[in-house]
Amino acid sequence: MQFALAAPARIEFGRGKAALVAPAVIALGLRVLLVRGRSVAWADTLESDLKAQGAAITVVYGSGEPDLPLLLELVEQARVNKIDVVVGVGGGSVIDLAKALAALVPAPAGPMRYLEVVGEGRPLEAAPLPFVAVPTTSGTGAEVTKNAVIGIPEAGRKVSLRDDRMLANVAVIDPALTDGCPAAVTLASGLDAIVQVIEPYLSSKATVLTDVLCRDAIPRGLQALHTLVGAENAAARDDLALTSVYGGLALANSGLGAVHGVAGVLGGTTGIAHGVLCGRFLPLVLRDHDAAPDLPDSVRARLEEVKVWIAAALGGPKERSIDALEAWIDRAGLPQLSDLVEQPLDFDAIAAASALSSSMKGNPVTIPNVRLSRMIRAAFTKR
Repeated sequence: MQFALAAPARIEFGRGKAALVAPAVIALGLRVLLVRGRSVAWADTLESDLKAQGAAITVVYGSGEPDLPLLLELVEQARVNKIDVVVGVGGGSVIDLAKALAALVPAPAGPMRYLEVVGEGRPLEAAPLPFVAVPTTSGTGAEVTKNAVIGIPEAGRKVSLRDDRMLANVAVIDPALTDGCPAAVTLASGLDAIVQVIEPYLSSKATVLTDVLCRDAIPRGLQALHTLVGAENAAARDDLALTSVYGGLALANSGLGAVHGVAGVLGGTTGIAHGVLCGRFLPLVLRDHDAAPDLPDSVRARLEEVKVWIAAALGGPKERSIDALEAWIDRAGLPQLSDLVEQPLDFDAIAAASALSSSMKGNPVTIPNVRLSRMIRAAFTKR
């Protein structure tokens, strides 16, 4: 038996933990880069608390998923202001932007030296700046992962900047910061969180440690999201936030699979939100696994467990659970992919690119490009 665990140096989880953020940041430095979302009111409180404790604050705003032009602009701004600690407060995209800035401000070369797929994919030569992560949505688990996803507009791709040292010095997860999150955001980000505990559980790189996390988080996350689609509920917010943390830890240590393999390519090609793509592809990939004759017996047993957990959360027989999941996603109001694109898509080219993505390395079975192309076409066929 072997496993490794990559995780932030310190994780603080629970309601009221947001009070720990300002002291944690001040302990790491006084010239602070605050990367935040525009709708996150608590970030104003944090800024005031940091200033009261003597910090000099540079504030930048994340808007949508970070891309290379924005990253280049903000790296230079941070260098001019001689930043010595970065804190990210917001959804997964904001935290990825903060994480990437912490990594690249000290770097001796530009981002293309370090970016995967479109760049050279080299390791960072310099250690990142200290970094504190504070999520205000439950989904990506970016607060506990070692990579940042960056859009490359000219390549039509989203790729990762990745290094073990990019893990946060402190990750503070206070579920109260997610209370009242808009329904559409809760649904899409929550589906991402659920995918990120299902894919590592079915991954060819699963470990005994990530198995423990995923077995707890899959039923917990499914029930929490089902509850939150119906009504606001503090306990469900807590459970979904924990699912997100477990998913980040699981994917950082066991990888992902075909859902993320396709979503990464399509996100860069179409600009569709990552959580929407994950939600739409989850039933399709599970159905493909279920029908795959070469799925390893050990993974098939895990897939049967996943189907039991879906059935328990949504109702109905296990044998119809994947169909029930797809129908529930429709009823919950996740957008149809066909409504989100105007230009025709080259499904074969998207399938070929998806097959080469880093996320696909953990998929438990090889999906031939022709089958992958058929799956992508089905996702863009209005139901």
